[in-house]
Amino acid sequence: MTLVFVHGAGCTPEVFVEQLSDFPDARAIALPGHGAPGSETTVDGFTDAVAGAIDAGGWNDVVLCGHSMGGAIAIELAIRAHPAVRAVVAIGSGSRLRVNEELLAGLAGDFDATSRRIAAWLFAEPTPQRVEYSTRMMARVGPAQTLADFAACNAFDATDRLGSIALPFLAIAGDADVMTPPKYARLLGDRIPGAQVRILRGAGHLAMLERPAEANAALRAFVTTLF
Repeated sequence: MTLVFVHGAGCTPEVFVEQLSDFPDARAIALPGHGAPGSETTVDGFTDAVAGAIDAGGWNDVVLCGHSMGGAIAIELAIRAHPAVRAVVAIGSGSRLRVNEELLAGLAGDFDATSRRIAAWLFAEPTPQRVEYSTRMMARVGPAQTLADFAACNAFDATDRLGSIALPFLAIAGDADVMTPPKYARLLGDRIPGAQVRILRGAGHLAMLERPAEANAALRAFVTTLF
């Protein structure tokens, strides 16, 4: 079994630092334009890249854990029934990830101010250190790719295809997530046969970073039921 983590929009694999520490055999994929060569502008394109990374790594019995846009990628790979993927965990994600048009315009017109606004929305408790951390991460990804990420999220909608997923599935959400509220996790639980849902108290959009002990416990409990 291999835990494989996929980050979200405007992020890099560093958001999984607490998971990689707790699960030492896990892997985290850097998406194109986020520390890996190239660039992508659609969830389908990112999904192709993740499928290629799994194949290149020779990983089997993969538990694919995606955050936000990474969760959308994990959902797409589950729908495609990639043979190496045996289970999926979606963190702060959903089958539809609409983005406010004002936010997209802000990323295009005033990236610095808008990225700082987004950074504050990623946490239940947006301390200055957390906001600075996320703002710097988006700056490293850069304006063009970050805008492309959020536009890809806005175009994504797999709701009508969720019923075709035939894999163990866990949806984790923070109860204070304003980017992707818990109702999206509950919809995954309603539409995917046998899916489980865990809502973490006191957590925002980056639940696995803000409440790592609770997120890791949920992951471990889920994984122990699989193999």
